[in-house]
This record gives sequence, structure tokens and C-alpha cells, in this order.
Amino acid sequence: MDLRPTADQRALQASARDLLARRFGRERLRAAVDDPTLDRALWRELGAAGFFALRLPEADGGVGLGLPDAVLVFEEAGRALLPGPLVAGHLLAGAVPGAATGERVVGLCDVGADGARLWEHPGDCDELILVEGGIPDGSVDGGGEDGSEDGSEGGIPHAYWNAPDWPVLESVRSIDPLTPLARVASYPRRMPRALDAPRLRREAALLTAALQLGSAARTVEMAVEHAGRREQFGVRIGAFQAVKHLCAEMLIRVEIARSAVYAASLTGQSLPVIGAKILADEAAVRNARDCLQVHGGMGFTWEADVHLHLKRAWLRLEQWQSGAKAEEALAEALLADDAAG
Repeated sequence: MDLRPTADQRALQASARDLLARRFGRERLRAAVDDPTLDRALWRELGAAGFFALRLPEADGGVGLGLPDAVLVFEEAGRALLPGPLVAGHLLAGAVPGAATGERVVGLCDVGADGARLWEHPGDCDELILVEGGIPDGSVDGGGEDGSEDGSEGGIPHAYWNAPDWPVLESVRSIDPLTPLARVASYPRRMPRALDAPRLRREAALLTAALQLGSAARTVEMAVEHAGRREQFGVRIGAFQAVKHLCAEMLIRVEIARSAVYAASLTGQSLPVIGAKILADEAAVRNARDCLQVHGGMGFTWEADVHLHLKRAWLRLEQWQSGAKAEEALAEALLADDAAG
């Protein structure tokens, strides 16, 4: 298995980085902190660039690429801290009219056994798909008295379409200033959709891991840039061994997570995806913390961008297979394989 991107994939990733640098640079990022309302023009431009239709067949107006290509593009989105329900727009591009072109913004909310019921950008979404029942790897969870969760029969995953005003919402203060949140308290189950819910959850976890990977890689760059510029005691702080070690450990986390995420995109299987999400979450959170340490006192200030990466990493950590439950699922699977062997 060759995990190295091809020349075409590198060109795709570079194009995504160039687009985001032009349309969502630092000034736009800081403006979004004060006003997190989605930029519909940018959303449509992402649609025109094929961000959402990347994996749709060319006959259906898509680009016709695969999951590994989507992971590379989402890595760049995570690096830029691009806000919005990106995962939902990509995964539902073929199911919700207008989602592929960016004309409509669609949300995807997991209210199953591992779901936090959190809906991103509820005020910006035109439609909402809710996935309930079962657990992320597609097996059945005994959440209710009859083995169901949230009313789904037998714990079998179901997907439901909702208009934005159908669910009953509870206000939630988001830790990430760029990602408004609401908690879905209840919702009608009158519009089921024929969607592969286990696959939705699995690929949502992988694409979220790719976003975390991009953020982790960017914080390495930020730490190295600052260490090469900031001086203490007449020398640049990058010359100090402690700072060198921090930056080296950050890079190691990124490369380990990148290998796991790229490998999982090639297999598409549950266990590699769980492992990739765990490693990418760790890289994003710990790298943001270490980047803050390298920046010192100024890293704690509102003006620095480090805190935005840390807050986004904390948010993504709890989405689509949260840390503790993912680790338990992976451990149980490994123990079962060991016992069978």
C-alpha cells in the first residue's frame, strides 16, 4: 500500500490550498470570529470548485474522484480553519438537491448512541439530516429497553430529513467562536431517507479526522515560524533545546496521524477509521497546546490565532466517534481479534 499522494493528488491539494488562501485568508478568518454567519458566496464558490461534488460520478455533474482525494482536500480545509458544515455538504451532495453546487447548505446531525445531538450552523442550514440508532461502526447498541436508541427500532440506524424549523432546539454556547451550535432536543420522524447511515458515520469520522490533521499540521508551521522569529536573551527561541523538542514532537504526531488518515481513506473500514480519528484528534489538540506554549504569553491573547485552532480541535474531538468511546471500541475490537487468533 503506497500512502504517498500521486502527482495529480498533490496538484488537487495545492489547488485547494490556493483557493482557500485567496478566499479565506487571515483577515476573513478574524472577521468570521465576530460574525460566524456563513459566507454564501464562498459556499457557492466551493461548490463550483467541486468541493462538495468531489466524489459524485461525472455523469451526475461530479468530479468522479475517491475518498483519498476528499481527505486531501479536507486536510486543507482544516489547515485554513474553514468554518461551516463541510462534512455534511460533501457527504450529502448526492442526496440533497443544491448541496453539490453550494446553492443550499445542509446539516448532518448524529443523534445515535455516540452522538452529542449537536447541529453546526443551525441558522445557516436550509435542510437537516438526522442519523439515529446503532453505533458508528454499524453494529447495534442496546441503548433502550428494546435495544433501541431514541426510538429507532432495534437500534438499526435510520436517517430522517428535516426542515430547519422542525426540530426542537436547545441553545448551546459553542467553545469555537466560528461554529455556532444548537442541541437537538426532539424532532419528528416523518421523513425517512434511504441513506447508508453506518457509511455516513464512518466517512464523517474520517473527514473530520482529515480536518483535525490539517489543523495539527498548521500549528506545527505556526510554532516553527514563531520560534524562528521570537528572540529571548539575545537569541531566537528556536535555538533552545526545549522548544526544539516541542516542535519535533508536534511534527511526529502529524506524520503518524497523516499515515493513519491516508491509510483509512484507502480501506474505508471501520477500525482504521476509528484509529485515524483517535490519532488525528490527539495531534490536533496536543499540537495546538504545544503551539501555545511555544508562543508563550502572547499565545493566550485573543489576537493570536492559536486559540482558534485549539478550540476547533476541542470541538471536533467530540464529533463523530468521540475520543473515549472510540478508544473503547478500538480496544474491544483488538482484543476480539487477539482472542480469535
